Amino acid sequence: MSQIKHFTSLADVDDPQKLVEEVITWKNQPANPDFAKGFSLVLLFFNPSLRTRLSSQRAAQLLGMDSMVLDVGSSWPLEFDLGTVMDQNKSEHIKEAAAVISQYADIIGIRSFPTLENRDLDYSEPVIEAFKKYGDRPVVNLESGTGHPLQGLADMTTIREHRKTERPRVLLTWAPHPRALPQSVPNSFAEWTLAQDYDLVIAHPEGYDLDPRFTQGATIMHDPDTAYEGVDFVYAKNWSSYQEYGKILDRNPTWMVDAKKMSKTNNAFFMHCLPVRRNVVVADDVIDSKQSLVIQQSNNRTFAAMAVLRNIITNINT
Repeated sequence: MSQIKHFTSLADVDDPQKLVEEVITWKNQPANPDFAKGFSLVLLFFNPSLRTRLSSQRAAQLLGMDSMVLDVGSSWPLEFDLGTVMDQNKSEHIKEAAAVISQYADIIGIRSFPTLENRDLDYSEPVIEAFKKYGDRPVVNLESGTGHPLQGLADMTTIREHRKTERPRVLLTWAPHPRALPQSVPNSFAEWTLAQDYDLVIAHPEGYDLDPRFTQGATIMHDPDTAYEGVDFVYAKNWSSYQEYGKILDRNPTWMVDAKKMSKTNNAFFMHCLPVRRNVVVADDVIDSKQSLVIQQSNNRTFAAMAVLRNIITNINT
């Protein structure tokens, strides 16, 4: 079993390939509600969630943990800066909040999206790092400014279950979207895919290069058609510009995943983290095809969370 203290990024995992195998192992075993009996999981959502919230609660339930959910957002604005005169709308400082929540929780899960206004601030992960600094409990990243490691782990589990070769060729393709979205999911998908030693191609329009810390070792392409040739998996996701931070530089509809592009692949599986804008990001006939794995990915979110929680609890007990 892996030794995980926090699960905030791939860097917290000593053996990513082994962890994927553990997810599959726990998925194929009966639930063990006595494993984490007496442990509590507090989930803090600074932003809304469907799959992350429900899969994390379900994972806790299957392990016998109690889970408590707090929708933070605008209803509980926290102050993060030191030395601030708190005479405005923020009534509690992170120093007290993190310490108090640590008294109620054995593990703290946090979902906090980036502002997409200040790259240096977003990529410093102020919310995640503040809870690690001022709290004294393991922290699980439920999606943050730079990554979504639980999604990345679930995605690798899905590929591992459906791959036909040891080293499949995987395409991460940008797709159009009406809103500016963070780089979190593509960052995590890229680094987790490379950590599995898969052959990764990343395709996107000019100006959409991701932070090279996450993509070193991948092949980068800028053509929405030729990138599909011979790939085994197609993962579609929109993201805003990293260089011109947070901006939408292109809404080119020719980047949508459609049947013509998929016909160039090696009968590839289609993947997306959901929610997805049909006929904007992906055509109906692709996401509804037998090659679509989007529902399986969502299911694996529960087992990815289970594996992470099991490892953290084991680390607590030793």
